[in-house]
Amino acid sequence: MAEKIGTMLLTLAVRLVILRLLTRDILGFISIPSAVLSVLLVIVDGGFSQSLIRLARPRACDYKSVFVFNIVTAVLLYVVLVALAPLTARWYDMPEIARIAPVFFLLIPLSALCAVQNAIFIRQFRFALLSKVTFFSSLIGGLAAIAFALAGWGIWALVVERVLAAVVRAVVLWSLSDWRPRGRCSWRPLWKMAPFSCSLMTTDLISNFYNKIPQFFLGRLYSPATLGSFDQAVKIKDMPATTGMQAVQAVTFPALARIGDDAPKFAESYRQVVMVVAYVMFPIMLGMSAVAHDMFAVFLGEEWMPTVPFFEVVCLSGVFYPIALVACNILKVKSRGPLIVRLEILKKVLMTVVFAVTIPRSVMAVVWGLVAIAACEMGINFWATLRFTELTTARFLRTLLPITLLSAGMWIVVRGVALVIPGDAVLRLLAEVVVGVLFYGGLSALFRLEAFREVCDIVKKQIAHKS
Repeated sequence: MAEKIGTMLLTLAVRLVILRLLTRDILGFISIPSAVLSVLLVIVDGGFSQSLIRLARPRACDYKSVFVFNIVTAVLLYVVLVALAPLTARWYDMPEIARIAPVFFLLIPLSALCAVQNAIFIRQFRFALLSKVTFFSSLIGGLAAIAFALAGWGIWALVVERVLAAVVRAVVLWSLSDWRPRGRCSWRPLWKMAPFSCSLMTTDLISNFYNKIPQFFLGRLYSPATLGSFDQAVKIKDMPATTGMQAVQAVTFPALARIGDDAPKFAESYRQVVMVVAYVMFPIMLGMSAVAHDMFAVFLGEEWMPTVPFFEVVCLSGVFYPIALVACNILKVKSRGPLIVRLEILKKVLMTVVFAVTIPRSVMAVVWGLVAIAACEMGINFWATLRFTELTTARFLRTLLPITLLSAGMWIVVRGVALVIPGDAVLRLLAEVVVGVLFYGGLSALFRLEAFREVCDIVKKQIAHKS
């Protein structure tokens, strides 16, 4: 988690500098290819790579077969995307898409090159190593992006950031891993992994596509500046939410898989993960919503102030998203693939209804729709886990209630501070953050919340381990 937070802070710092140097239109132009890339990377990074993590004793032919599949699929996707780029550019009236496509979509084969190494390191629980690699590659890409933005290269600064970071990550992972494509390549290992892999790949593909539906439609219906505001509001919200949950999800999936046969321990571990995740993520997401106006004023300036209303609301979805992901991990460990697909179909039907109602109305309606979707996803995922664990609904709610009340109280207090302190936005933002941290931490210690004690124990153990 510490490594992920360091990477997130670096990424956030780079993002803030780049947003200062670029306009909302430019960010709107790149949001469409970024959305396409996010959807299609699932085919390379998910599915069979996840199956390698689940296998008890993968063989050399398993690794090589998955590697070859990933490379071939990635090259085919790259060719198709570059060929379709001019049509996409005309559809959205964004000629920039056609210009950057041949370089930007290199991210797909670059990701395929190191997908197997990534899976091997996850199997070995070497999460700190993976986080350091990500931090280093993000640092190189971020510095290059800032240099290109300062030089006036516009959208190419964003392209260079992503592609260069992917190149560095692939080179470092290959140099750190002793795995090389050896042995014979066969379809047989892929056929054996296919039931779980295809179910998981289909689920993630549908999920990622639906998560990007607003970008696909808003890019057609609204101006690039409006699309840029919406897209960056979601991305800045996702930085702490996704960063924290990537660490939790990557560790808990193999860890919970190992204790899946011990029902009481499995249920209690599930509850504790939910509790700790909520204790950390609830105040972060509500806190960012509370300080949004001053945060954007201080770090991004007047150009990005139209993004504030979107950001204030979309942060609320980050309260539900982490719990939904933890429950999804439980389903990946305990259920069969077809159930996950059926649940995704149910959630996507709800999302279709929400998007059909909100997209034609306004961007703000879409943002509130994202909050409703996140709440529904959490509820559906948790309801599905009840048949696989001994954790009851009442126990689940009792675990989350004190954290929710404390986080909501912190939000109210911070918004009150913003009202009573006039003048300089920098001083007001500093006061809001200090008061929010003192309120949340102080009341947690005063009432000796179980989550507070658990987090303190984790930190103490880590300090003792390091020393």
